[in-house]
Amino acid sequence: MTEKVTQAVGELAGHFAAGRVERQRRRSLHREDFAALATTGFPLLAVPQHHGGGWLNVSGSTRAICNSLRALAQGDSSLALVAAMHPSVLAFWLASPEAPEPYARGWTAQQQRVWSTVHEGAWWGTITSEPGSGGDVARTSTLAEPEGVPGRYRISGQKHFGSGSGIASYVLTSALPAGTVDPDWFFLEVEGTPWDGSTGMQLMAEWDGAGMTATQSHAFRFERYPAERFAWEGNLLGIQRACGGAVSCFFAAVVVGVAQVAMETARLQVARRRGTLRPYEQVEWSRAEIESWLIDQAYEGMLRAVEANEGTPLDVRCGKIALAELAESLLGRLCKVLGGGTYSRYSPFSYWFEDVRALGFLRPPWGLAFDALFDAAQV
Repeated sequence: MTEKVTQAVGELAGHFAAGRVERQRRRSLHREDFAALATTGFPLLAVPQHHGGGWLNVSGSTRAICNSLRALAQGDSSLALVAAMHPSVLAFWLASPEAPEPYARGWTAQQQRVWSTVHEGAWWGTITSEPGSGGDVARTSTLAEPEGVPGRYRISGQKHFGSGSGIASYVLTSALPAGTVDPDWFFLEVEGTPWDGSTGMQLMAEWDGAGMTATQSHAFRFERYPAERFAWEGNLLGIQRACGGAVSCFFAAVVVGVAQVAMETARLQVARRRGTLRPYEQVEWSRAEIESWLIDQAYEGMLRAVEANEGTPLDVRCGKIALAELAESLLGRLCKVLGGGTYSRYSPFSYWFEDVRALGFLRPPWGLAFDALFDAAQV
């Protein structure tokens, strides 16, 4: 199944790439693109095989999803990033081991319901970040008040970076259950919900980011909005750790796809003027070749680390940060070699340069990423 999906996604990405000029100028997502992506079978890659999907486990399934995301990013980076949220969120249930008592039965039942929503056509996304949190989902001030039914809550608080707003049927978030001191995971059903505040979900700001301009990563305020708590209660960090390696690879795959298509496009342009390159341009191009090679090595290293260890090895954290730095540097060099035309919105490189910065600035931001790297190093 996975090979057929990857091939179908690659063909779809090629179709998207043919309309790159128009796509890069978009400020919103198009539902028909997600309908087309669904026909490839991509959403089911994050559903267990025993439930009619393609997922085996973290070590055996991460690469297949990454291959699809990398190909998709070469056709439409905004669409690819939003699509990456789907397996990233579902990995919170996929990657976790069997829950202990008294959570086992509820956790299994919740997993089954989640897989069923995907078969019904649901896309999953995230809206975890909060202003002032520094990207740390555990530093939440959003309050979750019990509704009187087990697992059911009402959340109130402000969130931003709701990637795929208007496309996602369900979104993952973190909140602080009333009467507790530790945050936990929740998910919200948002399909068809109005954004005027009438049902507790109010749009505060539309996404206007410099990179990946069409992800619709809007900001919202929630006021007693219905939410369901993860059935394995009180395990926020454990669940996050279990899927962290795979999720890091999913996001990295998108940026690698952008870097690779940028390099391929630049090669065609440089080849036409190879004999006229100035010495400085020759040196910058040579450095770009080195960085492009290093990006491929770091990416492969991340995947192999996950395949060898289903946890979150140091190799994955190092690889993700290295990719973020290398991709930004690579695109800068390409723009220097190709000249001032890349500074125009008519050039795909002006968009690609901003797109690759997302890996270092947003998921997670630099400070939090290096904190985690230092902790993982155990020096």
